[in-house]
Amino acid sequence: MNNIKKVKRFVISVNGVKNNTVCEFINKKNEVFVYNQKVVFEQLKDKFESMNCFIKYKTYTNSNNLPTFVKALNNLV
Repeated sequence: MNNIKKVKRFVISVNGVKNNTVCEFINKKNEVFVYNQKVVFEQLKDKFESMNCFIKYKTYTNSNNLPTFVKALNNLV
């Protein structure tokens, strides 16, 4: 596994996907989530590529929690 990058929010970015970045995110309830940006992106590629923020900025973030559509995935790493 790659080194884990500690982040303050859930993030998926083009560079993170290309670099196969594994992130650790701790939400406001102190729940820890570890996810691989490429693994998550590949499962939700159509959804991310249709988001205005991803089209314009090449990134998607959520400051408070892991998005519900990501929580529903079976495989995060």
